[in-house]
Amino acid sequence: QVQLVESGGGLGQAGGSLRLSCAASGSTFSVYSMGWFRQAAGKEREFVAAIGWNLAITHYSDSVKGRFTISRDNAKNTVYLQMNSLKPEDTAVYYCAAKLGWAPIEVPTSYSSWGQGTQVTVSS
Repeated sequence: QVQLVESGGGLGQAGGSLRLSCAASGSTFSVYSMGWFRQAAGKEREFVAAIGWNLAITHYSDSVKGRFTISRDNAKNTVYLQMNSLKPEDTAVYYCAAKLGWAPIEVPTSYSSWGQGTQVTVSS
């Protein structure tokens, strides 16, 4: 399995930007599809974005489409989440996750590896 470590969280302002990174180790990163999820206090973990192993496919939740961009650098074993036009409702702990294959890409239980999470707080 691959080990994942997120970074880049913190405090952002509404309308501003943050970029999250997720560094992978321990396995062949390039064969995994990678996803970002988030969990706000008192709520269930929800899908944010995903990118396929070969960079050819991405998928976003409706709530972040047009504002967030997922990307990956297989040479650096890292996946990124660029978050623009932040909103207070984006406040959550953000997790990256890895899985083999693609569908079902929005289902958390279909992922085999998870990072520890990084807190993102957006002030109004």
